[in-house]
Amino acid sequence: MSTTLSKAESETKPEQAVPWFAAPPVHDIALDLPTWYTEHQSESWDRFLDLPDPVRKDENWRFADLRKVRFSELVAARPVDNVETLVQRAKKERVEHFAAHYVFANNRLVYSEVADLPDGAVCLPINEALVQHGDLVKEHFMKEGETLGGEKFSALHGAATLSGLFIQVPRGCVIEKPVLIHHFSGGDFQAVFPHTLITANENAQVSVMEFFESVGDSEQNLVIGQVDLVADQGGNIQYVSLQDLSDLGPKHVQINSSRAGRDAKIKSAFVNLGASWVRNESINRMQGTGSDCQIYSANLANGSQEYDQRTLQSHEAQHTTSDLLFKNALYDDARTIFSGLIQVQPGSHYTDSYQTCRNLLGSETAEANAMPGLEIDADQVKCSHGSTSGQISDEEIFYLQARGIPAEDARKMISLGFMNESISQLTGDEIKAHLFDRVARKFRGLDQ
Repeated sequence: MSTTLSKAESETKPEQAVPWFAAPPVHDIALDLPTWYTEHQSESWDRFLDLPDPVRKDENWRFADLRKVRFSELVAARPVDNVETLVQRAKKERVEHFAAHYVFANNRLVYSEVADLPDGAVCLPINEALVQHGDLVKEHFMKEGETLGGEKFSALHGAATLSGLFIQVPRGCVIEKPVLIHHFSGGDFQAVFPHTLITANENAQVSVMEFFESVGDSEQNLVIGQVDLVADQGGNIQYVSLQDLSDLGPKHVQINSSRAGRDAKIKSAFVNLGASWVRNESINRMQGTGSDCQIYSANLANGSQEYDQRTLQSHEAQHTTSDLLFKNALYDDARTIFSGLIQVQPGSHYTDSYQTCRNLLGSETAEANAMPGLEIDADQVKCSHGSTSGQISDEEIFYLQARGIPAEDARKMISLGFMNESISQLTGDEIKAHLFDRVARKFRGLDQ
C-alpha cells in the first residue's frame, strides 16, 4: 500500500526531540546505597541520554501511535498529601488472605503489613534490600540485556529512584498466600518507577499480585515499571499485574523479564483496564530442561485508549514448554497492538509452545493489530501461533435477547466471559475472583 503526502504534510519540518528529564529522576531516600548500584544509575542515565526516542520505522514500534510517546517537562514524583486515604483504598481493594501487603504512593513506601511470611523468606522494599542484601539483588537486578523496543524506558528506570519489592524465597519454602503490592501515582507530569524482583530457589513457591492505581482522575503522569522473575530448579512463581489507572491521562510502561531454570515454572499475567496509553513488554526465557513459562493477558479498552503488547517466548533448552493467551475487548476508538515471537534456539529440541491472541471488537471504530511469529532452529518441536479479530455475532445476541436480556447487556456478558478465559488460567480463587470483579466493574462503567 502506498501513501501520498499532501503538499502541507511534505513541507512540515520534523519535530525536534525534547528531553524527557532535565536531570536523573532521583530523590533523597536517606540510605547508603551500594557502589555498584549508584554506578548502575549513572551508566543508565548516560545510556538514556544517548538513546533516541522511539520511531515508527522501528519494527518494535510498528502500529504504535508515537504521539503518545512524546514526553516533556517530566519530574520525579513528589510526596502525596492524602496518604491515609490511599492506604484505606488499598486495604479495601486487596484480597482477604495475604502473606504481606506493601503500599507505595508516588514512589514512597507509605504502609506495610506482614501477615504470614514463612521463616527464611525475604520481602523488603527494593531500596532497603539494596542495602541489606546487595549481593542477592545484584545477581538478578536488570540482567535482561534485551528489550522489545523499550530500551529508552528501561535506561530511564535504571537511573531513577525506585519503589517496589525484593522477594527471595529460599530452597523448599512455599508462601501459601499471595504477596500484595499497591502503587499509587499522581501529579501532573510526575513519574514513578516501580521495580519488582522475585527469586524462587529450588522447589520454592510464591504468588505476587501488583496493583497500579491513580491518586486523582485526570492527572497526566507516567509509570515506568520493571519486573524481574527468576525461578531456579523446580521453583514456581506466579506474578499478576492489575493496571487500573485513570483513563484520562496516565501512561503506563511495564517491562517484564522471566527466567526459568530446570523444571521451573513461571506464570505471569497482565490485566489492563485503565491508563490512556499502555506499553507491556514480556521476555520469557526457558533456560533449563523441563522449564515452563505461561503468559496471560486480559485487556478492556474504551474511549481512545491504546494498549501496546510485545512478547518473546525464547526456548533455550530441550523439553521446554510455553503458552501465551492474550484476550482484548475493545470499544469506541480504542486500539490494541500485539506482536509476539516464539523463538526456538538451536539445540532446543522437543519444544512445545503455543501463542494465541484474540480480539473482540465492540464498535465499528475500534482497531486491533496482531503480528504473531515463529523462529524455529531445532528439531522435534510442536509450535503454533495465531490471532483472530471479530465482532460478537448476531446469533449470540439474539439467543440472549430471546431470554429477556437487552442487547447491550448481552454484549457485555459475552465480552466479560471472553476476557475471563485468560483470568481463569491463574492460580488462587481469591485472586481470580478479585480480577473478575474488577473487570466487571469496568464493564459497568462503560455506560457512564
